[in-house]
Amino acid sequence: MKNIRKHRGVSPKLGKRVYIDPSAVVIGEVVLGDDCSVWPGAVIRGDMHSITVGHRTNVQDNAVLHITHPSRFNNDGWPLVVGCDVVIGHSAVVHGCRLNDRLLIGNGAIVNDGAEIESEVIVGAGCIVPPGKKLVSGYVYVGNPCRELRPITDREKELFTYTAANYVKLKNVYLSEESG
Repeated sequence: MKNIRKHRGVSPKLGKRVYIDPSAVVIGEVVLGDDCSVWPGAVIRGDMHSITVGHRTNVQDNAVLHITHPSRFNNDGWPLVVGCDVVIGHSAVVHGCRLNDRLLIGNGAIVNDGAEIESEVIVGAGCIVPPGKKLVSGYVYVGNPCRELRPITDREKELFTYTAANYVKLKNVYLSEESG
């Protein structure tokens, strides 16, 4: 597949039942966990450092996942680590950071180098998470730069696994149509 590309001799590693839309691109040192989905126009580019994405995570249309290479300005660079059951919304940019489990990253949000988002956080649409910022578990964050808006409700907590599971069902439909 031309949209799943080797870079510097390293090919992406795909878990079981992964769906990658033909218009999405996955390059280099990338690991996608079981039941992940990568939707139209998304780019996951592990060309200068590693990207690891956990099980049941979905990368929606036109999202970009990238890293920062090691250099004299940042000896170790910034790999990208994304946990399980994470929803990365349409046109979001996730760059050289750590996203833990059960997150909703809103449409058009930007998460910058060295940021860490603990589990069970909602990052609102268009939110900008500055470099090195840590977002603690249990809150909704909004704005530019991001700020804590309020605690997550019990109903919103249910959205994490519901939305991830819904995207697993949807990608299964796409996979069955491709094989049928």
